[in-house]
Amino acid sequence: MKTATPGLRRILGVSFGLAVIVGSTLGIGILRTPGLVAAQIANPSTILAVWVVGGLYTLLGSVCLTELGTMLPQAGGYYVYARRAFGDTAGFAVGWTDWLTYCAVLGYVSIGMGEFLALLVPSLGGAVTPIASAVLLGFVALQWMGVRVSSRFQEIATALKFVAFLALVAACFGASPGPAPAAGAEAALPSTATLVGVVVALQSVLITYGGWQSALYFTEEDRDSARNLPRSMIGGEIAVIGIYLLVNLALLAVLPVPSLARSTLAAADAAQIILGVGGAQTITLLSLISLPPLLNAIMMIGTRILFAMGRDGLLWSRTATINARGTPGVATLVTTAVAIVLIVSGTFQRLVAMASFFLAANYAVCCLALVVLRRREPGLARPFRAWGYPWSAGIVLAGAAVFLVGVLAGDTANGVAALALLAVGLAGRTLARSLKSEV
Repeated sequence: MKTATPGLRRILGVSFGLAVIVGSTLGIGILRTPGLVAAQIANPSTILAVWVVGGLYTLLGSVCLTELGTMLPQAGGYYVYARRAFGDTAGFAVGWTDWLTYCAVLGYVSIGMGEFLALLVPSLGGAVTPIASAVLLGFVALQWMGVRVSSRFQEIATALKFVAFLALVAACFGASPGPAPAAGAEAALPSTATLVGVVVALQSVLITYGGWQSALYFTEEDRDSARNLPRSMIGGEIAVIGIYLLVNLALLAVLPVPSLARSTLAAADAAQIILGVGGAQTITLLSLISLPPLLNAIMMIGTRILFAMGRDGLLWSRTATINARGTPGVATLVTTAVAIVLIVSGTFQRLVAMASFFLAANYAVCCLALVVLRRREPGLARPFRAWGYPWSAGIVLAGAAVFLVGVLAGDTANGVAALALLAVGLAGRTLARSLKSEV
């Protein structure tokens, strides 16, 4: 007989939904990606158009998955929709790989915090790994204080990050135009955008928009998910599109396109023009400010996936226990322990390389789940219905399939490794079920 445990607390609202989406999307990517896009597309108008198209596509995906989120308001996000549409095996596959991805990203972001701290305080240069582990343990303490405290931290930290990015934009617009490109610099860029260049640029942009789905994992803790989730998902994505366009406009106001195309960290180059030698440190500080809300969001999401799978009996049932303050305690500890092992061993780097495959595959499965559930369960309550269905779902699903093929073609080795890791998880689940049935 199972002992009754406290459930997740319904105390979250729109402010948290917006914060978790903006906090987990807006970050280092927008400081780096503009240079990658400019290297493929020489025209400023086309550069901005690619960012708009990428934003509209993710907004369309947000609209489609919001239907699933309001229809099935349960913790776990992608896992919940895949399991409902395709059964336990598919649900386990999506949940297992989704959770592993977030564990790997926890390690990656924690290492990033250690590296940025070391840049600001050089004496810490030899202690990046211990710092990363200590940072993670600090966030465990934050989670243990309860969902009310961790959600409030998410809201405040995201607001600070948003203001910091707006300050960068204002500084760029207030600066004088950047220096003229050196002679011959234009020759290194294509005179017109090619189809291949646009596709490569769009792929980079879509990756930078990653994080838009974050609010889906917390619908069970929302006071009124039917009302709040659409506001969070759509409002959060519009806010991200707006800040991304502002950042690109600001960088183009300071850096000529050839200079932007050669930049691996465009924001740092722009800051150096505006602030001189202190520009690099300013961007390092901005990068550091961007990471805490991202780390907090990722840890909260990862624990909700593990909690949901444990509750449904697809993983260790103890991961479904909740402490008195509403935190999935065991799931938090397990997720953190795996992330620390990945940090110390360095294997998080390989998992991060596989993450693009997992994210693309799981997104495609969930897009298909929307279509399947519309046909199979038409009577299920849908407080929010995807705009323009079935055309919107068709566009999103086609884009997800193309993106998945692109990920496989661009990094076949890690795609195959990702499939192997999925097979290991499925084999482990099958073995555990066999042993359980024998007992």
